[in-house]
Amino acid sequence: MNKAQLVEAIADKLGGRQQAADAVDAVLDAMVRAVVAGDRVSVTGFGSFEKVDRPARYARNPQTGERVRVKKTSVPRFRAGQGFKDLVAGTKKLPKGGEVSVKKAPKGSLSGGASATVKKAVAKKATTAKKAAAKTTVAKKTTAKKVATAKKVVAKTAAAKKTTTAAKKTTAAAKKTATPAKKTTTTAKKTAPAAKKATAKTTAPAKKTTARTTTAKKTTARKK
Repeated sequence: MNKAQLVEAIADKLGGRQQAADAVDAVLDAMVRAVVAGDRVSVTGFGSFEKVDRPARYARNPQTGERVRVKKTSVPRFRAGQGFKDLVAGTKKLPKGGEVSVKKAPKGSLSGGASATVKKAVAKKATTAKKAAAKTTVAKKTTAKKVATAKKVVAKTAAAKKTTTAAKKTTAAAKKTATPAKKTTTTAKKTAPAAKKATAKTTAPAKKTTARTTTAKKTTARKK
């Protein structure tokens, strides 16, 4: 039986395959963490798991027969409980349907290192999940702020472009208005000398006529 088959075997008892998978993962993870930390995990009627240190030693290579030095190491060990041994040996029979009768652990038997390690493992998982959720929330808020800022910048840029276009149009209209004014001023300047010449021409004959009249009056006076 592999892990998937184990999950399927207990799925009906736990209310579904996902619940069974989560339960198996949680139990195995807690046991592994406890053994790695040097604690002994004991399940009454089933067995116990513990960490065993092996000192450095010499061994032989089975292929060449050469003597090889093996470094100091640590290995996990499982010791089956008496109830488990009896069922495997056949001195006790498995019940038809239902659960295998495993004795409940007496009060206080799980106190100490193993229990504390299991609790720490569960608490660590919960803390990690909370931190991951918090990081996701912060990332979403940061993304929303960046999007809002980008939208504001785009809106400001569009408004600036509209203002610049309007200013250009106003300047062009002002230039068009100024051009007729310049033309009118130029025409007025050209008309002024002509008017002056005409006035001068009209005044000059009048002056000559006045001078002749004055001379005639003087001549008549002398004759008398």
